[in-house]
Amino acid sequence: MPRIPGQIDVAKTEAILDAAVEVIGERGLAAPMEAIARRAGVSKQTVYNHYGSKADLMRALMTRRVESITASLREPGAVDNPTEALEAYARSMLETVVTNKSYSMMRVIMLGAGEMPDVAQEVFEAGPRAARRQLAAFLQMETELGRLKVENFEEAAEFFSGMVMGHSQMRSMLRLPSDKTPEEYGRLAREAAVRFMRAYAP
Repeated sequence: MPRIPGQIDVAKTEAILDAAVEVIGERGLAAPMEAIARRAGVSKQTVYNHYGSKADLMRALMTRRVESITASLREPGAVDNPTEALEAYARSMLETVVTNKSYSMMRVIMLGAGEMPDVAQEVFEAGPRAARRQLAAFLQMETELGRLKVENFEEAAEFFSGMVMGHSQMRSMLRLPSDKTPEEYGRLAREAAVRFMRAYAP
């Protein structure tokens, strides 16, 4: 059966990104690209063909992560069901926090930020800042439709994210066990969405 054009490239891209999460989580930001290539089962040149530098690779990792977290804001019906969209967004953030591989990588990025500030900047811009901007854009759209009354979209996005994450993020960064069950995280996400919608009701 002939392969679909680009199919193998997509598979290699995902393999490289998955390997990068694991290797960087284990060895830190200074992990060589060769180690990532070995874990992904591709050549070092293939990694460089996809990502010309460590900063490019980290940008791609963060972009993939943000796309996953913010997917609910782009789904059909999200505009008509902002509470459900925000609840799903909150659940995605919380699921990311309790994923060991994801936060192992974030811990080592923080530790290596002083030595590789350019990579740290890429992580921040393509990760947290990009996610907040997408949430802010969603809040602006809902405000223009009359379902919310938000004056400062970036600020409101920051408020919502902070309300959801609370101490969960810090517990994960410190490698402390979660103090909530998946059901409790679900209730937290729902409560945050409902309270936020109530606070910014038109």
